[in-house]
Amino acid sequence: MHKNLKKLENESIYIFRQAYRSIPNIALLWSLGKDSNVMLWLAFKAFLGKIPFPLVHVDTGKKFKEMYAFRDKYEKEWKLNLIRGSCPPLEKIDPSLPPAARSAARKTEGLRDIIKNKKFKGIIAGIRRDEQGTRAKERIFSPRDVTGNWNIKNQPPEFWDQSNFNYPDSVHIRIHPLLGWTELDIWQYIKNENIPVVDLYFSKKGKRFRSLGDNDITFPVKSSAKSIDEIIEELKVSKTSERSGRAMDHEEENVFERLRSKGYM
Repeated sequence: MHKNLKKLENESIYIFRQAYRSIPNIALLWSLGKDSNVMLWLAFKAFLGKIPFPLVHVDTGKKFKEMYAFRDKYEKEWKLNLIRGSCPPLEKIDPSLPPAARSAARKTEGLRDIIKNKKFKGIIAGIRRDEQGTRAKERIFSPRDVTGNWNIKNQPPEFWDQSNFNYPDSVHIRIHPLLGWTELDIWQYIKNENIPVVDLYFSKKGKRFRSLGDNDITFPVKSSAKSIDEIIEELKVSKTSERSGRAMDHEEENVFERLRSKGYM
Protein backbone atom coordinates (compact mmCIF):
# COMPACT_ATOMS: atom_id res chain seq x y z
CA MET A 1 0.00 0.00 0.00
CA HIS A 2 1.26 3.50 -0.86
CA LYS A 3 2.43 5.35 2.26
CA ASN A 4 -0.20 8.11 1.77
CA LEU A 5 -3.02 5.55 1.77
CA LYS A 6 -1.52 3.81 4.80
CA LYS A 7 -1.37 7.14 6.64
CA LEU A 8 -5.01 7.90 5.78
CA GLU A 9 -6.06 4.40 6.82
CA ASN A 10 -4.27 4.67 10.17
CA GLU A 11 -5.81 8.07 10.89
CA SER A 12 -9.32 6.84 10.06
CA ILE A 13 -8.91 3.73 12.21
CA TYR A 14 -7.72 5.94 15.08
CA ILE A 15 -10.81 8.15 14.65
CA PHE A 16 -13.13 5.13 14.73
CA ARG A 17 -11.56 3.83 17.92
CA GLN A 18 -11.52 7.25 19.55
CA ALA A 19 -15.21 7.74 18.73
CA TYR A 20 -16.18 4.32 20.11
CA ARG A 21 -14.14 4.91 23.28
CA SER A 22 -15.37 8.44 23.90
CA ILE A 23 -18.98 8.68 22.67
CA PRO A 24 -21.76 6.43 24.02
CA ASN A 25 -24.31 4.91 21.63
CA ILE A 26 -22.99 5.61 18.13
CA ALA A 27 -23.97 4.36 14.66
CA LEU A 28 -22.47 4.42 11.17
CA LEU A 29 -24.35 5.77 8.15
CA TRP A 30 -24.27 3.44 5.15
CA SER A 31 -25.43 5.22 2.00
CA LEU A 32 -24.25 2.32 -0.25
CA GLY A 33 -21.90 4.63 -2.17
CA LYS A 34 -18.13 4.33 -2.64
CA ASP A 35 -17.24 6.52 0.36
CA SER A 36 -19.47 4.74 2.84
CA ASN A 37 -18.21 1.36 1.59
CA VAL A 38 -14.63 2.49 2.25
CA MET A 39 -15.75 3.76 5.66
CA LEU A 40 -17.40 0.42 6.43
CA TRP A 41 -14.23 -1.41 5.37
CA LEU A 42 -12.16 0.77 7.70
CA ALA A 43 -14.59 0.06 10.54
CA PHE A 44 -14.07 -3.68 10.04
CA LYS A 45 -10.31 -3.10 10.26
CA ALA A 46 -10.62 -0.85 13.31
CA PHE A 47 -12.53 -3.49 15.27
CA LEU A 48 -10.86 -6.64 13.98
CA GLY A 49 -13.68 -7.77 11.71
CA LYS A 50 -16.72 -7.16 13.94
CA ILE A 51 -18.24 -3.68 14.09
CA PRO A 52 -19.49 -3.07 17.65
CA PHE A 53 -22.28 -0.62 16.73
CA PRO A 54 -25.17 -0.61 14.24
CA LEU A 55 -25.21 0.69 10.68
CA VAL A 56 -28.00 2.96 9.50
CA HIS A 57 -29.42 3.20 5.98
CA VAL A 58 -31.73 6.20 5.68
CA ASP A 59 -33.90 4.99 2.82
CA THR A 60 -35.68 7.60 0.71
CA GLY A 61 -37.36 4.87 -1.35
CA LYS A 62 -35.82 6.45 -4.47
CA LYS A 63 -32.43 4.78 -4.74
CA PHE A 64 -31.37 2.96 -7.89
CA LYS A 65 -32.34 -0.71 -8.04
CA GLU A 66 -28.64 -1.59 -8.25
CA MET A 67 -28.09 0.12 -4.89
CA TYR A 68 -30.85 -1.86 -3.19
CA ALA A 69 -29.50 -5.11 -4.64
CA PHE A 70 -26.02 -4.20 -3.34
CA ARG A 71 -27.41 -3.45 0.14
CA ASP A 72 -29.36 -6.69 0.38
CA LYS A 73 -26.40 -8.78 -0.79
CA TYR A 74 -23.76 -7.32 1.51
CA GLU A 75 -26.00 -6.91 4.54
CA LYS A 76 -26.13 -10.71 4.59
CA GLU A 77 -22.61 -11.44 3.36
CA TRP A 78 -20.97 -9.08 5.88
CA LYS A 79 -23.43 -9.99 8.68
CA LEU A 80 -24.28 -6.34 9.33
CA ASN A 81 -26.44 -5.04 12.16
CA LEU A 82 -28.38 -2.74 9.83
CA ILE A 83 -31.12 -0.32 10.83
CA ARG A 84 -33.31 0.64 7.86
CA GLY A 85 -34.96 4.00 8.35
CA SER A 86 -37.61 5.64 6.19
CA CYS A 87 -38.10 9.29 5.25
CA PRO A 88 -41.16 11.57 5.50
CA PRO A 89 -43.12 12.50 2.36
CA LEU A 90 -42.15 15.56 0.35
CA GLU A 91 -45.18 17.50 1.61
CA LYS A 92 -43.64 17.65 5.09
CA ILE A 93 -40.40 19.25 3.86
CA ASP A 94 -39.64 22.99 3.79
CA PRO A 95 -41.40 24.29 0.65
CA SER A 96 -39.01 27.24 0.38
CA LEU A 97 -36.22 24.90 -0.77
CA PRO A 98 -35.69 24.43 -4.51
CA PRO A 99 -37.09 21.12 -5.90
CA ALA A 100 -34.01 18.86 -5.83
CA ALA A 101 -32.80 20.18 -2.47
CA ARG A 102 -36.27 19.73 -1.03
CA SER A 103 -36.28 16.12 -2.17
CA ALA A 104 -32.80 15.54 -0.70
CA ALA A 105 -33.89 17.12 2.61
CA ARG A 106 -36.21 14.16 3.23
CA LYS A 107 -33.06 12.26 4.18
CA THR A 108 -32.23 14.81 6.89
CA GLU A 109 -35.64 14.39 8.49
CA GLY A 110 -35.42 10.61 8.26
CA LEU A 111 -32.05 10.65 10.01
CA ARG A 112 -33.33 13.05 12.66
CA ASP A 113 -36.14 10.59 13.48
CA ILE A 114 -33.71 7.67 13.75
CA ILE A 115 -31.37 9.61 16.04
CA LYS A 116 -34.29 10.58 18.26
CA ASN A 117 -35.84 7.11 18.39
CA LYS A 118 -32.57 5.25 18.96
CA LYS A 119 -31.08 7.99 21.17
CA PHE A 120 -27.81 8.00 19.23
CA LYS A 121 -25.24 10.35 20.74
CA GLY A 122 -22.97 10.16 17.69
CA ILE A 123 -23.33 9.40 13.99
CA ILE A 124 -20.39 8.41 11.78
CA ALA A 125 -20.67 9.77 8.22
CA GLY A 126 -18.46 9.39 5.15
CA ILE A 127 -18.18 12.99 3.96
CA ARG A 128 -14.95 14.45 2.56
CA ARG A 129 -13.71 18.04 2.51
CA ASP A 130 -12.80 17.96 -1.19
CA GLU A 131 -16.32 16.91 -2.18
CA GLN A 132 -18.12 20.22 -1.65
CA GLY A 133 -17.29 23.69 -0.32
CA THR A 134 -19.54 23.60 2.75
CA ARG A 135 -18.16 20.23 3.81
CA ALA A 136 -14.69 21.78 3.77
CA LYS A 137 -15.76 23.75 6.87
CA GLU A 138 -16.43 20.59 8.89
CA ARG A 139 -14.50 19.11 11.80
CA ILE A 140 -13.68 15.42 12.29
CA PHE A 141 -15.76 15.49 15.49
CA SER A 142 -18.52 18.00 14.78
CA PRO A 143 -21.01 19.02 17.50
CA ARG A 144 -24.69 19.62 16.70
CA ASP A 145 -27.50 20.88 18.89
CA VAL A 146 -30.24 18.64 20.19
CA THR A 147 -32.23 18.94 16.92
CA GLY A 148 -29.21 18.16 14.74
CA ASN A 149 -28.61 21.72 13.57
CA TRP A 150 -25.03 22.67 12.70
CA ASN A 151 -23.72 26.16 13.52
CA ILE A 152 -21.16 26.69 10.75
CA LYS A 153 -19.72 29.80 12.40
CA ASN A 154 -19.26 28.19 15.83
CA GLN A 155 -17.03 25.16 15.36
CA PRO A 156 -14.35 24.11 17.85
CA PRO A 157 -10.66 24.30 16.89
CA GLU A 158 -9.33 20.83 16.19
CA PHE A 159 -6.30 18.89 15.12
CA TRP A 160 -7.17 15.40 13.84
CA ASP A 161 -5.85 13.66 16.98
CA GLN A 162 -6.87 16.29 19.56
CA SER A 163 -10.64 16.48 20.04
CA ASN A 164 -12.98 17.75 22.72
CA PHE A 165 -15.70 15.43 24.02
CA ASN A 166 -16.77 17.47 27.06
CA TYR A 167 -20.14 18.48 25.67
CA PRO A 168 -23.50 18.73 27.47
CA ASP A 169 -25.85 15.76 27.17
CA SER A 170 -27.99 17.74 24.72
CA VAL A 171 -25.17 17.91 22.15
CA HIS A 172 -25.10 15.40 19.30
CA ILE A 173 -21.81 14.64 17.51
CA ARG A 174 -21.10 13.80 13.87
CA ILE A 175 -17.90 11.85 13.26
CA HIS A 176 -16.12 12.08 9.89
CA PRO A 177 -13.31 9.50 9.46
CA LEU A 178 -12.85 10.29 5.75
CA LEU A 179 -12.74 14.07 6.02
CA GLY A 180 -9.13 14.36 4.82
CA TRP A 181 -9.46 11.85 1.96
CA THR A 182 -9.91 12.83 -1.70
CA GLU A 183 -11.99 11.17 -4.40
CA LEU A 184 -8.75 9.84 -5.91
CA ASP A 185 -7.68 8.44 -2.52
CA ILE A 186 -11.01 6.64 -2.23
CA TRP A 187 -10.65 4.90 -5.59
CA GLN A 188 -7.01 4.01 -5.02
CA TYR A 189 -7.96 2.47 -1.66
CA ILE A 190 -10.87 0.58 -3.24
CA LYS A 191 -8.43 -0.84 -5.78
CA ASN A 192 -5.82 -1.69 -3.14
CA GLU A 193 -8.32 -3.42 -0.84
CA ASN A 194 -10.58 -4.85 -3.56
CA ILE A 195 -13.66 -3.27 -1.94
CA PRO A 196 -17.00 -4.00 -3.67
CA VAL A 197 -18.90 -1.02 -5.14
CA VAL A 198 -22.15 -0.57 -7.03
CA ASP A 199 -21.51 -1.04 -10.75
CA LEU A 200 -23.21 2.26 -11.60
CA TYR A 201 -19.78 3.84 -11.08
CA PHE A 202 -18.51 2.17 -14.27
CA SER A 203 -19.17 3.55 -17.74
CA LYS A 204 -22.06 2.25 -19.81
CA LYS A 205 -22.80 3.81 -23.21
CA GLY A 206 -20.30 6.59 -22.53
CA LYS A 207 -21.64 7.67 -19.12
CA ARG A 208 -21.14 6.75 -15.48
CA PHE A 209 -22.07 8.00 -12.02
CA ARG A 210 -19.43 9.69 -9.89
CA SER A 211 -21.79 10.27 -6.99
CA LEU A 212 -24.88 8.20 -6.10
CA GLY A 213 -28.12 9.54 -4.66
CA ASP A 214 -31.83 9.36 -5.44
CA ASN A 215 -32.64 8.24 -8.97
CA ASP A 216 -34.75 11.31 -9.77
CA ILE A 217 -32.13 13.93 -8.78
CA THR A 218 -28.84 12.17 -9.63
CA PHE A 219 -27.51 11.81 -13.16
CA PRO A 220 -24.50 10.20 -14.89
CA VAL A 221 -21.66 12.20 -16.40
CA LYS A 222 -19.76 11.63 -19.64
CA SER A 223 -17.02 9.06 -19.11
CA SER A 224 -15.43 6.07 -20.82
CA ALA A 225 -13.99 4.64 -17.57
CA LYS A 226 -15.14 1.02 -17.31
CA SER A 227 -12.76 -0.17 -14.58
CA ILE A 228 -11.23 1.12 -11.35
CA ASP A 229 -7.89 1.64 -13.10
CA GLU A 230 -9.58 3.74 -15.79
CA ILE A 231 -11.48 5.76 -13.15
CA ILE A 232 -8.21 6.51 -11.37
CA GLU A 233 -6.55 7.68 -14.59
CA GLU A 234 -9.61 9.77 -15.47
CA LEU A 235 -9.60 11.49 -12.07
CA LYS A 236 -5.94 12.46 -12.44
CA VAL A 237 -6.84 14.79 -15.32
CA SER A 238 -10.54 15.56 -14.78
CA LYS A 239 -11.59 19.16 -14.05
CA THR A 240 -15.26 18.24 -13.59
CA SER A 241 -16.83 18.43 -10.13
CA GLU A 242 -17.55 15.11 -8.46
CA ARG A 243 -21.09 16.27 -7.72
CA SER A 244 -21.77 17.63 -11.20
CA GLY A 245 -24.45 14.95 -11.62
CA ARG A 246 -26.33 16.05 -8.49
CA ALA A 247 -29.29 18.23 -9.45
CA MET A 248 -29.38 20.19 -6.18
CA ASP A 249 -25.77 21.34 -6.68
CA HIS A 250 -27.00 23.35 -9.68
CA GLU A 251 -29.79 25.12 -7.79
CA GLU A 252 -29.42 28.15 -5.49
CA GLU A 253 -25.82 28.97 -4.60
CA ASN A 254 -26.26 28.59 -0.84
CA VAL A 255 -28.70 25.68 -0.88
CA PHE A 256 -26.15 23.04 0.18
CA GLU A 257 -25.10 25.13 3.18
CA ARG A 258 -28.76 25.57 4.14
CA LEU A 259 -29.23 21.80 4.05
CA ARG A 260 -26.01 21.09 5.96
CA SER A 261 -26.89 23.57 8.71
CA LYS A 262 -30.14 21.65 9.24
CA GLY A 263 -28.38 18.31 9.55
CA TYR A 264 -27.93 17.04 5.98
CA MET A 265 -25.10 14.56 5.49
